[in-house]
Amino acid sequence: MQLRPAELAAHLNKARLLPIYVVHGEEALVALEAAQAIRDAARQQGFAERQVLTVESGFKWAELAASGQAISLFAEQKLIELRVPNGKPGSEGGEALQSYAASAPSDNVLLVQLPKLDKPQLSSKWFTALENAGAVIACPAINRDALPGWIAERLQRQQQRLSSEAMEYLVARVEGNLLAAKQEIDKLSLLHPAGELSLDDLQAAVANVARYDVWGLGEALIAGDAGRLARMLAGLQGEGEAPVLVLWALADEVRALLKVGLGRANGANLQQLYRENRVWGDKQKRYPQALDRLKASQLKAALAHAAEIDRIIKGVGQGDAWEELLKLGMRLMPQGR
Repeated sequence: MQLRPAELAAHLNKARLLPIYVVHGEEALVALEAAQAIRDAARQQGFAERQVLTVESGFKWAELAASGQAISLFAEQKLIELRVPNGKPGSEGGEALQSYAASAPSDNVLLVQLPKLDKPQLSSKWFTALENAGAVIACPAINRDALPGWIAERLQRQQQRLSSEAMEYLVARVEGNLLAAKQEIDKLSLLHPAGELSLDDLQAAVANVARYDVWGLGEALIAGDAGRLARMLAGLQGEGEAPVLVLWALADEVRALLKVGLGRANGANLQQLYRENRVWGDKQKRYPQALDRLKASQLKAALAHAAEIDRIIKGVGQGDAWEELLKLGMRLMPQGR
């Protein structure tokens, strides 16, 4: 049988454990959590002993059969973890897995952990045998389209939910970093009661992460606050922040300003432009004033400057990256500041 990661908890709570569970996929956090959930359920159901087998150079597949047949002196039920880091058991391993699945001991649980598998591996005899004898939990990468659903499901566990604006903000903030998303969600459970959380709630929580945050650079840039921008750059440099990340944050804001400005000039819907360029919350209130202040030619020149800074960071250009980052910010400030 196949189970989605979101279905695993309900399955483990309702029934006696199956003899075999297979966890595979490229989303490491989801795979780790699924494996831990199975371990916890096994412990609760009396599988007190745990044995870990790792398929690496010199591994003998006879160990798997021996582990399944061995009688423990300490517990009647045992959890056997079989880790196959490359996902390729080979012909000998494939036969060993098929043999185990054909007569899986009822007093043991076998947890097989695999990386992302390709189509031939998913249709192999050994994988099919494991699937037929137990449950398979696939953990594919959580892409941007799937991220809101994943976040919502985790928030639901702590009886919380996000407004649409707050969800868009969080997705943009943690896209590509599922661990960061988990940490933010865990933090929300500590800072706020059950119920719907607004964009203001989320921004307030996130703002407590660090004193200096590259995400605030764009806000200072839009507001035309030269003093704040200079202080933030100095603080980020002092904290050892990577200049490439600072450059990315500034250049990303400049690109958004340019795209929204050009779209506005062509009569496009402003709210649609904001969504397409990930402009949320209070930024939307400040954008029109910033666009009135900045010309497209200025923004294009700033992007060319950003490309020069990128070459400096990579060691193929001349100059000091932090000095140039400050110059980049100042060229977009109102005259006289």
